[in-house]
Amino acid sequence: MSNPITTALYVHWPFCLAKCPYCDFNSHVRDGVDIERWQAALFADLRHEAARGVDVPLTSVFFGGGTPSLMPPSLVEGLLGEAERLWGFAPGIEITLEANPSSVEAANFADLARAGVNRVSLGVQSLDDVTLKFLGRLHDVDEALAALDTAQRHFGRVSFDLIYARPDQTAQAWQDELARALSFDTGHLSLYQLTIEPGTRFATEVRTGRMTPLDDDAAADLFALTRSMTETAGLPAYEVSNHARPGEESRHNLTYWRYGDYAGVGPGAHGRVGGMATVRHRKPENYLTAVERVGHGMVEERVLPATEQTSEALLMGLRLGEGIEPGAIEARFGMPKASLIDRGKLALHCELGLAWQDGSRIGITPAGMCTLDALIADLVSDAALAA
Repeated sequence: MSNPITTALYVHWPFCLAKCPYCDFNSHVRDGVDIERWQAALFADLRHEAARGVDVPLTSVFFGGGTPSLMPPSLVEGLLGEAERLWGFAPGIEITLEANPSSVEAANFADLARAGVNRVSLGVQSLDDVTLKFLGRLHDVDEALAALDTAQRHFGRVSFDLIYARPDQTAQAWQDELARALSFDTGHLSLYQLTIEPGTRFATEVRTGRMTPLDDDAAADLFALTRSMTETAGLPAYEVSNHARPGEESRHNLTYWRYGDYAGVGPGAHGRVGGMATVRHRKPENYLTAVERVGHGMVEERVLPATEQTSEALLMGLRLGEGIEPGAIEARFGMPKASLIDRGKLALHCELGLAWQDGSRIGITPAGMCTLDALIADLVSDAALAA
């Protein structure tokens, strides 16, 4: 059930070990980082964010961005101590750190665990060396599995991701790869279909005919296979691409999907707190200069209209297996009753097996998740989308 009073903290570390095709911060690869200067800036940004008046203990902290596992553990420990002083920590707080599965980063795991990190998310992406090369990754399978083993020895909770529905990928090949992934017995897996984003190398290769994406029917078959195998293994899907043992869902990401409050600090970080949207300076140098000049890194802060908050809550919540309760969203944002969902379309999609309704709750079935974006656009009323 949704819990809009949860409060999360996202800390964006912009620096990368090396360039990769999936990193938006490729220009932020640096040979050296002035850690003392960055610590002072991040602490100041934390204090500014806490002073904005949200007095609720943090339920999760997430270190993401470039290569946060290369942050000095002393900096991670210091940031966590400052965040706890400013907000307080809820019992059992989840503290996640993203990491690439390299030996360089795995060497930090023990110290990061001692610093307070209790969950790690590894960007494995594939258990096939040829595919890793195709994806532009710098690690190989052996290095990834060694990092996974190290992570499982040092952190109580471990997740890793894989990308499937790749060009020419067969159902048998994905079944074998996913079975191997499940054999490592982590409590959480993020399994994403390959998407071709505009402006990327893949988009160029598709446009020039050097790459042919997997067709929609084959991708849908792999999606169904993924759902079946993870369900059988005890890691059912709780979101369109995320699978977990009951109780091991990502609490931080659930805050996003349930439209709870989250503060974002660091270059490029976004936040949603108390009906306000915040955006930090994206370029590290601009962020540092802003913090040192005015005490925070924000480049934008604006009030979110009720219509926009409603639209975001609907679009995020319908990604979840638990679905949403439209009446609760209407009441939360003061929207007219029964204005959010096109009831005629809902009845049609329920009849087709693409959506479900259970009392006051509605959601998308596994079959409907295959065409989630189109289905949401059809279900959500024009009034709710007019943000």
